Amino acid sequence: MKLKQTLIAAAIAAIAGTANAQVSDGVIKIGVMNDMSSLYSDIAGPGSVVAARMAIEDFDAAKKGMKVEVLFADHQNKPDVGSQIANQWYDVDKVDAIFDVPTSSVALAINEITKKKGKAFLVSGAATSDLTGKACSPNTIHWTYDTWMLANGTGSAIVKTGGDSWFFLTADYAFGHALERDTEAVVLKGGGKVLGKVRHPLNAQDFSSFLLQAQASKAKIVGLANAGGDTTNAIKQAAEFGIVKGGQSLAGMLVFITDIHGLGLDKAQGLIFTETFYWDLNAQTRAWTKRFAAANGGKYPSMVQAGVYSAVTHYLKAVEAAKTDDGTKVIAQMKAMPTDDPLFGKGSIRKDGRKLHPAYLVEVKKPAESKGPYDYYKIRTTIPADQAFRPEKDGGCSL
Repeated sequence: MKLKQTLIAAAIAAIAGTANAQVSDGVIKIGVMNDMSSLYSDIAGPGSVVAARMAIEDFDAAKKGMKVEVLFADHQNKPDVGSQIANQWYDVDKVDAIFDVPTSSVALAINEITKKKGKAFLVSGAATSDLTGKACSPNTIHWTYDTWMLANGTGSAIVKTGGDSWFFLTADYAFGHALERDTEAVVLKGGGKVLGKVRHPLNAQDFSSFLLQAQASKAKIVGLANAGGDTTNAIKQAAEFGIVKGGQSLAGMLVFITDIHGLGLDKAQGLIFTETFYWDLNAQTRAWTKRFAAANGGKYPSMVQAGVYSAVTHYLKAVEAAKTDDGTKVIAQMKAMPTDDPLFGKGSIRKDGRKLHPAYLVEVKKPAESKGPYDYYKIRTTIPADQAFRPEKDGGCSL
């Protein structure tokens, strides 16, 4: 009997050894990099690390003989800091793949580093559609959302319902510029006009001068081409200036459930925007969210955090299938396999690195319509996966 048990143990060890045969150092190392302490920490931050660890646990990596380690770091929304971390992770710490990375300027820098070093980059937090356009790379997949999706989901819906004159309040870096550019194109295509635009610094505290310009423009729509704390500060201060009471409407071009939670339904009610994940979509998303919230201090997941879970899940499937953690090979394997997870359902990844899944045009409920914490959205429209993102031929990707 002992001999039989020894043979079984040896067989299991051999299988595990085969699984790790092409895995560098015998360990799959993934790094979650984002804003851990500033205006994007609620939408990504420690919650993205929780999501990555849940994906590893749900994949049963240990039972499959795959040793997976998670590192995490704060890039402080600075491209130079993010680049230093990426180089340290790839060269010294032997990290195989980097996940998340909100702040488009940081993501674009890491996109280039990853390509040069032949590693893997799975972007959930950054928005610029250039990641699958002029900056596309065989080592990067853009997972959760992008500026084209936001512009075409939210912008076109608003123009169609009469919001045909716009003024943009734009975060002055790569993400804000891309979101303003993509939304302006949608507004003009729909027959609308842009009456003005103003750029504000990242993590601005005082929006008064920018809001006064928006008010003076008499534009029907004040488009907020920013995110996180910048969006919530702008919305709060717009209420103080009576912008909505004065007949203008606010369009949050990138809004997260964490923003609505921070604002409260009394200030956020009626806001229309586009998301790719909502916790209350179905039984699977509700069950997963319950587990996530328990591990995340009661806070519900943003679409960025959901995207990290989904991306880590598919990455591990690809490592298992390709029997290697070589970044270029794993990304190619990820594109070759259909995606499927409990949060985004079935999907696919295009040659340009764009991950495809449905998007949802949502409206924030009135306080009286909400049945409890985080019951915030009414889904107005589901945008099918093949329509939610920019057509591949229009992106200008060399792949």
